[in-house]
Amino acid sequence: MIRLRLFGRCRIYHDPVSPVLKAPAQIGWSAWFRTIDLVTPQPLKGEELLRRTKGWWTVDPHDVAEVVKKYGKIVVGENGELMVEFKNRGDAEALANALRERFGDEVQLAP
Repeated sequence: MIRLRLFGRCRIYHDPVSPVLKAPAQIGWSAWFRTIDLVTPQPLKGEELLRRTKGWWTVDPHDVAEVVKKYGKIVVGENGELMVEFKNRGDAEALANALRERFGDEVQLAP
């Protein structure tokens, strides 16, 4: 198994950036007639984290996900980083080529 980080070009500063999940999303509950003090931490999955780049990256994350899913699986790494998981090096190289062909230098893979 090979994992590489997925970076996109920042819409404002034009440098490669990648989202990092710092903490699980916290979902609380509200009721009409009572107070509920329950908060449930929910970790984001890989594609959900990628979707959070909308507006930050110069490309649409939905388009990126469609290309990536043909070659690997979008995952969240151990430290919360957005990554693509591959079965072999050939799939990683094929995705790098497909990203370059579709998005130029706007989306990149890095170790």
